[in-house]
Amino acid sequence: MRWYWIDRFIEFESGRHAKAIKNITLAEDHLHDHFSGNPTMPHSLVIEGMAQTGGLLVGEFNGFREKVVLAKLPKVLFHRTVGPGDTLVYTTEVEYIKQDGAMVTVTSHLGDELHAEGELMFAHLNDIFAHKKLFDPDDYVRMMRMLGAYDVGRTTTGEPLAEPSA
Repeated sequence: MRWYWIDRFIEFESGRHAKAIKNITLAEDHLHDHFSGNPTMPHSLVIEGMAQTGGLLVGEFNGFREKVVLAKLPKVLFHRTVGPGDTLVYTTEVEYIKQDGAMVTVTSHLGDELHAEGELMFAHLNDIFAHKKLFDPDDYVRMMRMLGAYDVGRTTTGEPLAEPSA
């Protein structure tokens, strides 16, 4: 993953639920090009932040052995715009994780105000791309470590979340 659209996890329960924050700052280059004179976080990048939150939740559930990719956005609604100085809280709830993919519901809040909501579907590509190396699982473990998921994360039984063994 080249760009990170979340800053850190504040909650993480394996296979069930995750919360992450995104601080929007004027230092982000994309804000200078999007709506000149009125810097606004593009909705597509908010969706990417929600997808990273949900995708890491889905991927971690199987120890990053599955190649998880965003497959479909059945429903996403935005209720307002956000810009520099705002902090978004992304909340992701797993609806299901199956052999071929997963579905999560997501929200984005600005304080107590609902900013966006939707459903995201992820596909597992292992069967189709078994002979190709698309992702390095170690990269996702490092990302989870950097974003604090192992600091706040819990298993479904309430134990501290541990990094997968090699």
